[in-house]
Amino acid sequence: MQFGVLGSGSWATALTKILTDNKHPVNWWIRNGDAIRHLTGRHHNPHYLSSVYFDTSLLRMDASIQKVVEASDCLVLAMPSAYIHDACKGLDKETFKGRKIISAVKGILPENNLLANDYFKINFGLALKDYFTVMGPCHAEEVAAEKLSYLTFSGTDEVATEAIARCFKTDYLNVVVNQDVLGVQYAAILKNIYALCAGIAHGLDYGDNFLSVLIANSADEMAGFLRKVGIRHIEVGVHEEEPISHKKSANYAASVYLGDLLVTCYSLYSRNRTFGNMIGKGYSVKSAQLEMNMVAEGYNASKCMFLINQQVRASIPIVETVYQILWNGLPARQGFQQIEEILV
Repeated sequence: MQFGVLGSGSWATALTKILTDNKHPVNWWIRNGDAIRHLTGRHHNPHYLSSVYFDTSLLRMDASIQKVVEASDCLVLAMPSAYIHDACKGLDKETFKGRKIISAVKGILPENNLLANDYFKINFGLALKDYFTVMGPCHAEEVAAEKLSYLTFSGTDEVATEAIARCFKTDYLNVVVNQDVLGVQYAAILKNIYALCAGIAHGLDYGDNFLSVLIANSADEMAGFLRKVGIRHIEVGVHEEEPISHKKSANYAASVYLGDLLVTCYSLYSRNRTFGNMIGKGYSVKSAQLEMNMVAEGYNASKCMFLINQQVRASIPIVETVYQILWNGLPARQGFQQIEEILV
């Protein structure tokens, strides 16, 4: 399996580290030529996870996304969702034919509110069987430090998904496999919005007691949305069990759903929590974006999910309030007074 990685941020760097630690050669698309030269000469990414040093004999880096795609049969998509369209707009419709995409994108394309699998189906004819996801909870910084983490790989083809997952398993990374391609994406999108909301609460000086109630209600709200879009097997405490190994199937309490929500809401590594904290402290959206100089996926996601829910019609008042704060100028304090009234 010849891997290509599309993206050069912290998560792309962490995923490239995992693959090269397992001695898999990687074709790596890095838009910035100076970063390529730095990596070639000094063996680490100058901008992200600079403590990670690479065996550059395993890296074939190129500033041309076309060349990286052509040289790979399995592409790891690891860039902010808002950048996908621009990165791929020059590619031929047949570019991904015969190739697989592993999406590490925890966002939604803001141009037309599309999940990444829908974008690649519409624009490149990619079948769902050739689309896989890799989701957390797994902060890039902890991968760099080789702290034990878990990644969930999802795909409709269980055999192919397991084969891909094995390529990423290391002594510091455990892998889990499921078939819930759509559910894990929606969960990842929503948890970023809730983490941003948790950050706003922190910036407004709410305490841990309130934060725990907010996150518990967010978890319930997320589960309600997932049920509304037809995702099954998300009941807490309910499992299917293999008769011989007694291995339990994942449910909503699993790492990729509830686990990722919790760590993104609480962790200081969370970009969305950091972004929300700035909003709570009085930063404008623009000034918070400039201060961070990184993408907080929950910002665009709040608008996308608000619009998507016009058709789904799930009860998501926390998401809707975050949308009003970020996009329609609702004062954060006033928005949270509204949230206080609906928490249980």
